Amino acid sequence: MEDQIAQKLTVVQQNLPFYVEMGMRLISAALVMVSGWIAGNWTDRRISAIRKFDETLSGFLGGLSKYAILSIALITVLAQFGVETASLLAVLGGAALAIGLALQGTLSNVAAGTMMLVLRPFKVGDYIEFSGMGGTVKTLGLFGTELATPDNVYIFAPNSEIWGNNIKNFSRNLQRRQDILVGIGYDDDIEKAFKTIEKVMAKDGRIIKENEDKKPVVVVDKMGASSIDLIVRFWGLASDYWGLRWDMTKAIKEALDKEGITIPFPTQIAIHREEYPPKKKP
Repeated sequence: MEDQIAQKLTVVQQNLPFYVEMGMRLISAALVMVSGWIAGNWTDRRISAIRKFDETLSGFLGGLSKYAILSIALITVLAQFGVETASLLAVLGGAALAIGLALQGTLSNVAAGTMMLVLRPFKVGDYIEFSGMGGTVKTLGLFGTELATPDNVYIFAPNSEIWGNNIKNFSRNLQRRQDILVGIGYDDDIEKAFKTIEKVMAKDGRIIKENEDKKPVVVVDKMGASSIDLIVRFWGLASDYWGLRWDMTKAIKEALDKEGITIPFPTQIAIHREEYPPKKKP
């Protein structure tokens, strides 16, 4: 019995350096991973807080830097346990190729997100439309873009679907033009209607009047079936688009009513056709 105990103690003493070394490696590996996690999150927050970058770029770079630091920490830990990092990178490269072939759609989202980040067709806060959908951009991630519709419905769109379609950005340009169609009666005075509408536009300070190319105008568009159609064209800030449109429509209607100018509605004339050949009277 004493001989067995002595043998076990001898084995423990012989392997003690190995156990101590492995314990130190495990502690060191844990410290490296924890430090990498902390450093990654700290870098993500710092990059996201840089004011020189907008929210789109800072969020993308912050997430990218975080995972890059975690990858470096993982490779460092594996190297402490004797794993050949060169062989590991070769294996990872082959695995990445196989995974890339299997996940072409996912990687296409990453590529599309990168291209949108570089070419910047939109940024966080812009209202865009693509593929029949539209909303205000909330975040641009590696795999998808989050948007909110005007009635605050959440949309998550894969980056490849946005990048693969025409993107219409309603917030990119500072100023936007508006056309409001107004119909007046055939018996009404066109010049009087022009002056009435021009007075309404002159009173609204949101309409751009200084730029010669963007001055508000009223023109005759066409002679419709029951009205003379006028186009009221003016420019304003993109941020004022809907408020200005609604206010101008109301103000024009009220001003025309005050001046006695009618806004006709379509009418249909019933034509009585006699039966041919006419029926013989009894």
